[in-house]
Amino acid sequence: MAAASTTKTSWRLQEFVAHSSNVSCVALGKTSGRLLATGGEDCKVNIWAVSKPNCIMSLTGHNNPVECLHFSSSEEQVVAGSQSGSLRIWDLEAAKILRTLMGHKANITSLGFHPYGEFLASGSMDTNIKFWDVRRKGCVYRYKGHTQAVRCLAFSPDGKWLASASDDSTIKLWDLTVGKMITEFTAHTAAVNIVQFHPTEYLLASGSSDRTIKLWDLEKFKLIGSPEGEATAVRCVLFSPDGGCLYSGATESLRVYGWEPDRCFDVVPVAWGKVADMAVCNQQLIGVSCQQTNVSSYVVDLTRVKKTGGSEIQGVIRDDQPLTEPSPKGSMLWRNYERPMTTCSKYSNVKAHRRSPEGERRSPSSEDEKDERESTAEIRNAEDYKEIFQPKNAISRTPPKMCEARVPKLHAPVSAVRPAVSNPPAPPATQRPAQASVATAKAKSQPTVILATRNEPIGLNVADFLPSAPNNRSSALGDEEALSQIKKGHDTMCVMLSSRHKNLETVRAGWGSGDVKNSLDTAVSMNDLSIVVDILNIVNLKPSLWKLDLCTSILPQIEELLQSKYESYVQTGCTSLKLILKRFLPLISDTLTAPPSVGVDITREERHQKCKTCYKQLKNLSNVVKNKADQVGRHGSAFKELQLLMAPLDY
Repeated sequence: MAAASTTKTSWRLQEFVAHSSNVSCVALGKTSGRLLATGGEDCKVNIWAVSKPNCIMSLTGHNNPVECLHFSSSEEQVVAGSQSGSLRIWDLEAAKILRTLMGHKANITSLGFHPYGEFLASGSMDTNIKFWDVRRKGCVYRYKGHTQAVRCLAFSPDGKWLASASDDSTIKLWDLTVGKMITEFTAHTAAVNIVQFHPTEYLLASGSSDRTIKLWDLEKFKLIGSPEGEATAVRCVLFSPDGGCLYSGATESLRVYGWEPDRCFDVVPVAWGKVADMAVCNQQLIGVSCQQTNVSSYVVDLTRVKKTGGSEIQGVIRDDQPLTEPSPKGSMLWRNYERPMTTCSKYSNVKAHRRSPEGERRSPSSEDEKDERESTAEIRNAEDYKEIFQPKNAISRTPPKMCEARVPKLHAPVSAVRPAVSNPPAPPATQRPAQASVATAKAKSQPTVILATRNEPIGLNVADFLPSAPNNRSSALGDEEALSQIKKGHDTMCVMLSSRHKNLETVRAGWGSGDVKNSLDTAVSMNDLSIVVDILNIVNLKPSLWKLDLCTSILPQIEELLQSKYESYVQTGCTSLKLILKRFLPLISDTLTAPPSVGVDITREERHQKCKTCYKQLKNLSNVVKNKADQVGRHGSAFKELQLLMAPLDY
């Protein structure tokens, strides 16, 4: 690649002094690609915005050098592991220590947040992997089997499998639901530095100090690719967001690979030295590295990188064809891991040790509390902190679509980049003294999203109970007048609740006869979403009640729930849709793709018609889910999971 082209394709974004002593680890937020954490021998964790020169927040509490860092998928939390084996988790939005976890006997070498739920995995020089329940502050499982340090941990997209890579040259795959090792990959000949799951297919990529990348089929548990060409150890691997290619980061270079057949599409020289982490944002790949007290960030313009039609290893590759050929039956999309684990018996002696969450934590004593009191989050740059972390509903750290162009790309020379700011709802006004005007209170806009848990009533203004004018001589309301104000809307509320109670009684009568479908149809016909939510909250607790008939009735209602202004409605809709996708999407796909039967099969025809109806409704819902998957926080995570489960609809 010519030098002129290299200059346009990759460049150094910035270099800065990150700590007062040597930097030992760096980590990028994978969701946005714009948040950076650095850990140093000064026992601190510093948080930065990529391309900005000043530290946003400095996190203290560790008494030993910080060895490993990892952001949660929402980027609201960061975990740091130290040389002593302790873990500390900080809530970045609240700017405070969240948890201190103890249990490892040596350096923490790898960390990973579970994609859904308050769980965390950690690997150590002591060769153990621990699975932590963050809420209960304890170790749930301990996985033993590696003989050297565990260098990388990765959860599968559905959160049911955990892959671990070690200095012992092996990769182990663990089933979290049964606490056993599924299989072990041993083709590497040196330490395995990195592993990553494909976002939609049963595929795992690994990079090693033996200068090779290997791709593993997770349906058949076998090696399907081993592209060669790296001149140095592979330090990072990252699938493109659409899963079409694999980026490999090594010393001074970025390579782009395809598989089945093996091929290298492009090689981009990048002067990042020993790259420590990579992330993709807005058609740009961000890479970071550290040397002594300095941290450097680099940008690769992916629009100038070749991702198809690279050098041919075997077969004929055409530039106008998509990156991957039609997947064989064994390369299915991610969904529930309900397959029989045929390889578990082979590794029956390599198990996870179930532990009480209290078993490996120190007793909730003064020592534990003292540790957390001494852990602080010092905000160094208030402006950037508020812009990125507060308020949560107003800032989107998720990269927008290219067409929106709300987040500017990173350019050389360095330019300040502000995260995208949507139009936030007006913040709740602080209550004024008694002389506040009624007109001002009534003019206050209602929140765009009504939270499931809130500290004030909706539609009730305190100012309604205060004098209408500051110069009003009768400063105190009489008893009758005050009672009249309080009873405003009371009759309307009673009528509404009585109607809802009557409707629920009607639904309950049908439910008592055992006809769930008729009960749901009755609830839908009432044209009252609150009744539908009440019924769904019951059905969701017992997934066995779900039948294909229910899906045809309820999917249109779920579309309304997902777009509701009530947070509780959105939560119920997400839960119901998730259950439907997990239980029925494979059946719907198999039914619609099956060859026509010979003769007349009334039952099969009815099932085919129901599946066809559900498929159309799910396709409509997929657009709603895609539009909401960019949200930040737990709702964003829920919609991302739904988007992943709905991926087969695009094929």
